[in-house]
Amino acid sequence: MSRSPIDRRLFVLLATAALAPLGAAGPSLAKPKTNAAPLRVVSPDGRVQLDLDLRGGGLSWRVTRDRRQVLAPSRLGLVLGGGGLLGPGSTLVAVSRKRLAGTWTPTFGIRSAYDQACEEITVELRDPKTGVAFAVAARAYDAGCAIRYVLRQTPDHASLTLGGEATHFNLPAGVEVWSSRDEGEYQRSTPAKLAPIVHPDLTGSSDVGPLADLPVTVVSMDGRAALIAESDRLHYPRAMLRPAVDPADGLAVYLMRYPGRATGYSGPGDTPAAPTFVLDVGQTTPWRVLILADDVAGLIARADLIPTLATPNLLDDVSWVKPGRAVRIRKPYSTEAALKVVEFAAARKLDYVEFDAHWYGDGTDPSDATVPIPGLDLQRIIDAARAKGIGMILYVDRVPAMRQRDAILDTYRRWGVAGIKFGFVWEGRQADNDFIFDLVKACGEHRLLVNLHDNLRPAGMERTLPNYVALEGVRGNEQFPTARHNVTLPFTRAVAGPIDYTICYANPKNQTTNAHQLAMAAVYYNPLTFLYWYDAPDKYAGRPWPDLQWFDACPTTWGETRALSGAVGEHVMVARRHGQSWFLGAMTNETARVLKAPLDFLGKGRWTATVFADGAPARAAFETPVVIRKVEVTAATVLPVSLAPSGGQAILFEPL
Repeated sequence: MSRSPIDRRLFVLLATAALAPLGAAGPSLAKPKTNAAPLRVVSPDGRVQLDLDLRGGGLSWRVTRDRRQVLAPSRLGLVLGGGGLLGPGSTLVAVSRKRLAGTWTPTFGIRSAYDQACEEITVELRDPKTGVAFAVAARAYDAGCAIRYVLRQTPDHASLTLGGEATHFNLPAGVEVWSSRDEGEYQRSTPAKLAPIVHPDLTGSSDVGPLADLPVTVVSMDGRAALIAESDRLHYPRAMLRPAVDPADGLAVYLMRYPGRATGYSGPGDTPAAPTFVLDVGQTTPWRVLILADDVAGLIARADLIPTLATPNLLDDVSWVKPGRAVRIRKPYSTEAALKVVEFAAARKLDYVEFDAHWYGDGTDPSDATVPIPGLDLQRIIDAARAKGIGMILYVDRVPAMRQRDAILDTYRRWGVAGIKFGFVWEGRQADNDFIFDLVKACGEHRLLVNLHDNLRPAGMERTLPNYVALEGVRGNEQFPTARHNVTLPFTRAVAGPIDYTICYANPKNQTTNAHQLAMAAVYYNPLTFLYWYDAPDKYAGRPWPDLQWFDACPTTWGETRALSGAVGEHVMVARRHGQSWFLGAMTNETARVLKAPLDFLGKGRWTATVFADGAPARAAFETPVVIRKVEVTAATVLPVSLAPSGGQAILFEPL
């Protein structure tokens, strides 16, 4: 979907405004005297330092933290549509600096206030060969740093056709990277050997080569960690990483020419590639982000940097956006079966029910997504749910979303629907991402929440359009992955943004214990958390299931987040606060272990800890019982957390 000239002008104004958030001190503008020294920004705490270097006719960036190298000098630039390079050899025109201060309040998040304090530098450049004027903007935060380009002017005042980026990440010797593509398992490698295993298989309409989806996690020999990600990806292709052509350049940004996964009905023939795209005058490119921490666990609590860098809310009033927990209504569909799920949701204190695929037809054909299948009284079900304070979410495939978007949104708004889960969504090319932005924005204007599924990756759009409450982009728990997979995600994909992980409780196909499944609700951040994915109400009838008290109580958005410990693919332990209560989730891989949980985050007073722990390990992990106990603790307590193989533990702390 292409934008109208009015839409593009609005987009450019908004994107440019994103470089100057509230709380900024006035910029200082200076004409540089010389190109002899790097241009530097430093984080408020003084630990992160980013240098831009134009010496020798090149253009590069370098990053240190605590005076230790994070990025060696790494080349920068934009690839022109004709194959030339914009950046090296450019003339330095001016430099401006400013400091941003204070915090901003997210609609939902991992804490109640996000720190936006940073130092920013904007370096104005002119390319003598093309006459193009552009800028490089860089920011240094306590949590990391970021860099982006801005198109200022072209000789004919027209848009600029690009073919890619020449942004590089030249990582220090000895680091290991964790990378994945689509739903493939995360691979551990050196940067030079980056080549994730693709899953599912690529279609004929796919970018090929040793390509990794963002984010990519980097761990140094001394345990320090970085997450390479992107933010504010608006009207621009999605980025991946590949080994640079010259191994000395490390990893390079690759901009997608195809959708991430071109599956689902789309009409005859292959999906066309988009080898070039357009950058409008005044438009910014996405931020290339480095989240930095002393160890991999520290990345978890710094996930707010990605939305902090994104364009602020474009929807005005979003007080109607309500995060929460959901359960799906499964086939075979009927009015009475759906009403039973509504009753179950009310009993379990859930916030939403969802009709999944095929409630209106095949979905991947021209089926009308405003007409329920025969015998399904959808309005009655929606009204019954709303009477109990439960919202309805309806699944819609990408094809009807393309063909009848406005009719869908008007109809669902009239029905009283709370949100839409879109499936088989394509993300990658500039046109794909424009379609997503326009779709989510239109849903927001109709007061509809959005959950997107299939091969997508977060880039902070939950700040720009706060009705965008969830997305997939992961091998979900519905595929019954290994415990090792589950304790890899908290340090990789899950740091970048919300992760719709579809928790499957007490399922015989699970490769983990039930306590491990409970812990997921606190370990993974997702404002719209799906529980009981493969279940029907009858499964839980006839006995009390006291372990479900945890899901009943565990929220989906947080006032505070603390990462207590972890190692990629080994284990994770996270504590999150909502109101006065704390929720701790701990998970291990196939190895049993005992972790130590310092409880200094609790603060003053005495607390009751309700512990949902692994019982004696059973023959199969899913058969391991959940043992519940209560213990009184204080902030001085160091609590042992015993985890069975593929196990976990969930703990609710409430003040006495």
